[in-house]
Amino acid sequence: MIKNNSIIYILSGFLLLMFSACSDFLEETSQDEIIPDTLEDLSAVMYSEAYPYQLATDLYLTFLTDEMVNNGLNSDYYQQYYEVGKEVFKYNIQMFDGAYTLSTDVNSWTTYYEKIMGCNVVMDYLENISASESEKNAVKGQVLFLRGFYYLKLALIYCQPYNGVGIDPTVALGVPLVLTMDVTDDFLARNSLKETYDQIEKDLKESVTLLKENYVQPNKFRVGYTTAEAMLTRYYLLKSNSDDYQKIVDYSNEVLSKYPALTSLSSFEATFHENGIYSLDVSSEPLWVYGTSTAQNIIYWPYYPSFEKLPYSVSNQLISLYEANDLRAESYFAKASAGGVEYSYKSHKIGTSEINYGDWGIRNAEVYLNRAEAYCRLFIETGNDNYRVNALSDLNTLRESRYAAGTYEAVEITDAQELLSFCLEERRRELCLEEGLRWADIKRLNLAVSHVFIDENGNETTYSLSSGDLLYALPIPYDVINRNSKLAQNPR
Repeated sequence: MIKNNSIIYILSGFLLLMFSACSDFLEETSQDEIIPDTLEDLSAVMYSEAYPYQLATDLYLTFLTDEMVNNGLNSDYYQQYYEVGKEVFKYNIQMFDGAYTLSTDVNSWTTYYEKIMGCNVVMDYLENISASESEKNAVKGQVLFLRGFYYLKLALIYCQPYNGVGIDPTVALGVPLVLTMDVTDDFLARNSLKETYDQIEKDLKESVTLLKENYVQPNKFRVGYTTAEAMLTRYYLLKSNSDDYQKIVDYSNEVLSKYPALTSLSSFEATFHENGIYSLDVSSEPLWVYGTSTAQNIIYWPYYPSFEKLPYSVSNQLISLYEANDLRAESYFAKASAGGVEYSYKSHKIGTSEINYGDWGIRNAEVYLNRAEAYCRLFIETGNDNYRVNALSDLNTLRESRYAAGTYEAVEITDAQELLSFCLEERRRELCLEEGLRWADIKRLNLAVSHVFIDENGNETTYSLSSGDLLYALPIPYDVINRNSKLAQNPR
């Protein structure tokens, strides 16, 4: 038997060799020397190479949305923070080319394909492991979830929306589907958008079955079957086919029957600085947690802001959506001051005391919102008032947990379009600055965004993302395209 540390070391070296060619889609590498023969060994590889843990690679998506504004460069101390976000904020079509790639954070393509290869390594070796079928299926269920999750991330970043205006999913570009570690020397072209989404659905649905029958989620840092069901509600919402609305309801029902409890923000109002909605000590909502703390992130913002206003901060438009007694305005954002005026500048959904995990993953609050939107759209389609009542129940249940104790008054809306608009606005309030979900909504809802950028001389220029913009599918990083002649760049 190969000891755990040895197998991790050897496989990590093997994966690095493969990943070094990931951008040209992984030249064939000899694997004869690396044969883990116990489930313990292979599980260690899964935790190391397939799970994301402290991975956080797409925070830049926030700078594409209407959640952030630019305040110019008010201090030389902020120069690096001003530079790192500006090409994305300006919708520069060369945002990931050459010198513009100022941070490893922006190469999501390579990062997620490395993790996908880790999933494939585990699955391919699993066939040769001596263990019970139940034990092997528990591992397989986890890596299938993770692979589906990473492909969903890639589709969110590098593909046009599935339901986009003028988009034919059978023709539109998806991403290359790498489903085995036995990669040949041939460069891989992109699969269609439909093939990509079909594979994501297949992986996530199979993971539900395998995990439900063979695995008990030991903690929120591992994935269980309810995590997979919750992710399917996100998947179907992003896909936004009318045939899928009932699937969102069905999977949401499964998740919320097991994890219905929302966290009352008023219950830890006195400790907002130390805690957040992803803090496992105070919040029951996270279904799965990974990544690093956005509150601790120092790529786009300094850890300790000075008295000058930061180059990027949370938009007043977003902050204005919160009513007086809505505690999210205080709880969900880190605060700074400039000229004696306090403002919000980044997410604070994890407390300052939690340094070993982050505010990334999925919460049951998102599942409530996904179900509420599905009910809204079913109400529009059918006119059945039960869907309206159910949507309002989900929205009011969520909102009551966010307001100061005893201050919430339930919302009552009868008009179908008004209800949908309110539901979408509630998504903005609840899911702000989280998991790239606002960027996903901008794409699937075909929204336009305008950014005012202030250069170093104080001159203002407006940069716009139009409805149905080509930049809904972000450019694949230049170094990836440069190494693979078969990989089509997104039109720009």
